[in-house]
Formats: sequence, structure tokens, C-alpha cells
Amino acid sequence: MSNLELGFWSFPILLIMVFLRAPIGLAMLLCGFGGWYFAMGGNPTPLLAKLKSETYTTFSSYSLSIIPMFLLMGQFATLSGMSSALFKAAESMVGHRRGGVAMAAVGACAGFGAICGSSLATAATMSKVALPELRRYGYSGGFSTATLAAGGTLGILIPPSVILVIYAILTEQNIAKLFLAAFVPGILAALGYIITISIYVRLYPDAAGTRPAVPMAERWKALAETWPVLAIFGLVVGGIYLGWFTPTEGSAIGAAGTGFVALMSKSLNWQVLRDSLLGTARTTAMIFFIVLGAGFYNGFLALSGVPQFMADWVLGQGFSPWLVLTIILIFYLIFGCLMDSLSMILLTVPIFFPVISAMDFGMSTEHLAIWFGILVLIVVEVGLITPPVGMNLFIINAMDKETPMGETYKAVMFFVGSDLVRVAILVLFPAITLFILPG
Repeated sequence: MSNLELGFWSFPILLIMVFLRAPIGLAMLLCGFGGWYFAMGGNPTPLLAKLKSETYTTFSSYSLSIIPMFLLMGQFATLSGMSSALFKAAESMVGHRRGGVAMAAVGACAGFGAICGSSLATAATMSKVALPELRRYGYSGGFSTATLAAGGTLGILIPPSVILVIYAILTEQNIAKLFLAAFVPGILAALGYIITISIYVRLYPDAAGTRPAVPMAERWKALAETWPVLAIFGLVVGGIYLGWFTPTEGSAIGAAGTGFVALMSKSLNWQVLRDSLLGTARTTAMIFFIVLGAGFYNGFLALSGVPQFMADWVLGQGFSPWLVLTIILIFYLIFGCLMDSLSMILLTVPIFFPVISAMDFGMSTEHLAIWFGILVLIVVEVGLITPPVGMNLFIINAMDKETPMGETYKAVMFFVGSDLVRVAILVLFPAITLFILPG
């Protein structure tokens, strides 16, 4: 069997292991390990040498040090009460409108995502704050859980984003430029969800109640209490864009800043600090293991020649670049329902990115890589709220066991529709993503 055939056979084997509930990092590592073994003719010496070098080069990468810092930043932000302050400020502004409390939850998710970078953490944290208020003011269970699940997806789109960092490392792109390019699509996502809520409450008036308006003085007071979020986001993201420090240095500053806010709010003690560090360590270890498995498997795929073969085959067929892009995005939408976002990025980008890079979309190579990365991130994000295996849906429903999953599924499809419209707009008008980039 040729190396190319080995590469193609590895895909169904990998999917079978995933469907048998093997951890995705372990599945990719074993497929890569087996592929290298057979590609080397059964000689274990090159394989062991590869295992040693791949492990060292992966975990000694300076770029990866940004991940635990942003994760720690999210841990501290969760503990410091920032999520509560954001929701109260948004609720005081729009909570009295029809569907206003749900809109406030989306706005708070967007603000929290700007200092968290994790979809699951954003969904879990904001549900603790917003879900009781939504139920208190008569919002239906399915509508409430669907809103918070969709709002949580903003955590991986609005910078800083851990998934964007991984994509930047895989494609050797500038992290700061990817953060900048994600900003406008992130705002569009939040606005799209707010419009979706407005439409939903008009179609189903009984799904949302109303609450009394808050005096203007209390609104300004609640807004003023969100200053730590604005200050940290401005310092970290603004400092990275202005070149004051690198993304890695910015992540460390953000972690220190959120830790300081947590300390000043008296929510940080030795037990909380220990739990934050352990939580960061566990998540970092999980991500790093997946990165190692993906690195080993993608190294085998490069050896087998599968990515280059696919790129040459697609170009040889004369397919339109836009048709190829559409097929790839549909693939992400389908498999995003079955796999988590990080695994999807690590598994597929090394295969699809060479194909896209070889095609002419009328833009520079750098802009193409950034635009494609934002599109991939959005469609993977849709998978987090798409039945049957939307991770955010399960997290929210675990916190509201009284709401049947079926009700959440029905309501969340409105938000999925909003996401699909946004994807179509960003595909048709790349300038929306790229106009903000320098040069």
C-alpha cells in the first residue's frame, strides 16, 4: 500500500475511533503513530525519533504560551463578578423592551467574550447570571436556553480567541491581524442575535415577558461598574494592535489585570486562586494533548502527500474557487454538529488550507488566509449550537434541567438561521472582514 493510500485510509479509521468515543487527541495520535509506522516499512526507529522531536517542538513553541494565559484570564474574569456587572448594565439599558432581557444576555456574552476567549466558559458563566433573570421575567425555557447557548458562541469569535490563536499557529498568520479581522464579524454576530430575538418575540409573544424600566441614574451607575472590562479589553487588544506588546505579552497582562480586579473585588482568595490555576492547567493540558496528536497526525498526512494531492486534484478539475469554498463550509457545518471546534480546526485546516491557498479569490495570500480563518471560525461556531451534538446546548440544558432539550432545539434554529445569513454575507463581501486591516 502506498503512502498516499495510507493517508486516505487514515480518515475513516480516525472517524470510527471518534464515534467510538475515543478522545480526539488520542485518536489523532494513534492514527499518526500507525501511519508513520507503516509508511516507514515497519521500522520503529524513525517513528520513535519523530515522537521525541514532535513532542519537544510542539511544547517548546513560544506561540503556544499565549493559550494558558488567556485561559487564566477567563478564569479570573469568571470569578471577579465581571459577568454579573456586564449583564446588569445591559439589562438596565434594554431590559424593559420586549425581549430586552434576552438582548441584554447577548450583549453581556459579547462583552464577556472580549475578556474570556472561550465559548463554553462564556455560555456556562453567563447562564448562571442571566438564566434566573430570564425565568423571573417570564421568558420560556427553550427561548432562554437557546439565547444563552447562542450568546456563548461569541466567546470564540470576539477577540481574544483561543481558537483563532490555534488557527494562526497552524497557518503561520499574524495573531494580531486575525484578532482585528474578527472584530467586525463578532459585532455582526451580536447584532444578528439581537435582531433574531426581536423577530422571535414578535412571532411568539408569550415566550418573553417584560420588566419595569430602570431610572436613568441607575443605568449610568450600572454602566460605570463595567469599567474593568473596558479597561482590560482596551489595554490588551489595543496594546496588541498598537504594537505596545506581543500577543503573548498581552495575554499575560490580561491575566494579571483580571486577577487584580478579582483581588480588589474580594472574590480572590487562596482557594479560588488554587482552583483557577488547576482549572487552567487541566484545560491547557487537554488542548496541548490535542495539539500534539494533531501535529503527529498532520505530519503523517504531509508525508503521505494527501494535502498536496487534494490541492492538485481540485485545481485539475477546474472547479470554481467559490464552489470549492462553499463545499468546504458545508462540510464544516455538518461535521461541526459531531465534533468540538478545536478538534475540527486542528484536523481539517492542514488539509483544506492548501486547497484554498492554491485558488484565486482576487486577494493577497495573507488576506485570503485571514478571511478563510474567520469564515471557518464562524461555521465551526455554528456547530456549537446545532443539534444533535451542540456543546453549548448541553452545557446550558445541564443548568436548566426543567427545560426539555427539544424546546431548546426548536428555539435555537432561529439563531442558526442568523448565523447562516451572516456566513453568506461575509462570503459575498470579503471587504467586511478585511477593510479594517492595515495596508
